[in-house]
Amino acid sequence: MKKVIASLLSVAMVAAMAAGCTQTEPASDGGDAGTPDASAADAGDDGDDANDDGADDGEEDETTAETMSFGTGSEVINLWSFTNEVPNMIGKYIELHPEFGETYTVKVTIIATTDGAYQPALDAALVNGGEDAPDIYTAEAAFILKYTQGDMASYAATYKDLGIDVDAEIAAADIAQYTVDIGSRDGEVVALGYQATGGAMIYRSSIALDTWGTDDPAEIEEIVGAGSGNWDKFWDAADDLAGKGYAIVSGDGDVWHSVENSNEAWIKDGALNMDTGRFDLFDISYDLTENGWSNNTSDWTEGWYADMQGIGEKPVFCFFGPAWLINYVMAGNVGGDAAPADGDFTQGNTFGDWRVCAPPVGFFWGGTWLLANKDTEQKEGVAEFIEWVTLDCSETGLQYLWANGTFNGEGGTKDCVASGTVMAISDGTLDFLGGQDMFPAFIAGNANASGANMTQYDETINGFFRDAVRQYALPEGEFYGDKDAAIEAFASNVNDNLVF
Repeated sequence: MKKVIASLLSVAMVAAMAAGCTQTEPASDGGDAGTPDASAADAGDDGDDANDDGADDGEEDETTAETMSFGTGSEVINLWSFTNEVPNMIGKYIELHPEFGETYTVKVTIIATTDGAYQPALDAALVNGGEDAPDIYTAEAAFILKYTQGDMASYAATYKDLGIDVDAEIAAADIAQYTVDIGSRDGEVVALGYQATGGAMIYRSSIALDTWGTDDPAEIEEIVGAGSGNWDKFWDAADDLAGKGYAIVSGDGDVWHSVENSNEAWIKDGALNMDTGRFDLFDISYDLTENGWSNNTSDWTEGWYADMQGIGEKPVFCFFGPAWLINYVMAGNVGGDAAPADGDFTQGNTFGDWRVCAPPVGFFWGGTWLLANKDTEQKEGVAEFIEWVTLDCSETGLQYLWANGTFNGEGGTKDCVASGTVMAISDGTLDFLGGQDMFPAFIAGNANASGANMTQYDETINGFFRDAVRQYALPEGEFYGDKDAAIEAFASNVNDNLVF
């Protein structure tokens, strides 16, 4: 695969930052074709759109960078990210620890992943080095392996080299193991996250009661085969639901991440792995269509959102996702911000009708990791901030504030975090879930997630794969009912566009 290494990103872009200002500046990228990026518009977009590959066609593109700074100290730390989430944490840390802001000025560069802009710019900045190179940088699940174990991994410092007692602190914080595995290079941690994105099954209470006479999470887990590692009981449940006029899922995207995360990687012995169980999605998707078990939607489309609100073709029983799917996607698409006063969830407001339990097959979806430049001259300050974000279990640590929704004061959004220790002392009850505490289900989801089957090429391959599945499984598809042709098209797309 062609790699972005020699990009002519002007270091003047970073040097032009002024304390306390926010601005946008064009940065010339004359590099070669880049590894595809996920869209920043979707918190968990994993590159399923194969056309958004961030490739440079040889023409100069303008990369829009937002810059800002925090603190007034004489020592400079450069932070690069693709959203404002981690930069806002710098502001919070200085609020809690004003001496940090008196010692350091943190210069921030934010470049959205839209159209593949972030990775080429970040790669160039790391390669170019110098005083404007990133000291801290972030990567999301769609491309984290490139920076921890892949083409750009050599630029990351180990947490131990930063002076962090990382093994002891990971154990004390009970950090989800999959996040550690993904963030490790040759057994040494070079990146950790603050979110936990292990997935749960998010289901509608009213539909469960109508179908099985219970909405109790423990009983629903038994009905769908939670933790079984297979879909057998889930398809039996789909039949039960169909008999009542319900779809078990909105579309095949709702089970894709479980299928992806529980099977062998796409690359094996330097070639596309044609024997991975991920190909089961062809049959799963086809059965969902033929049996009427779904509404045949695609994730991140209006039809998918409509099913969250309960106004799709058939009422949908469940979605699969991490806590962020509830907080940042479903909560804004269920038709209300409080449960209907009359308790009727069939009128376009499903707020409060949702519950969570463990899924049949474990998975994770999304997440952001923090890395440090091996050549940073600010190891102490870099380590201090990274440790607060990723490993601090105290009530003033980032993860406690994040889990309890107090990052911006009381009453904020509660979220699952990487530390099991923090979640064990936090309140995960949500009105959206009818008052249920979400943390037990998501802690179980974290334990069942695996990062062992990822490659740096997944973002692109997943896009080609899911497109081929849809072309086979949907009646309007180019290869409807012809699985061999769809698989051949998928393999051709991968081999024509990637070199391993």
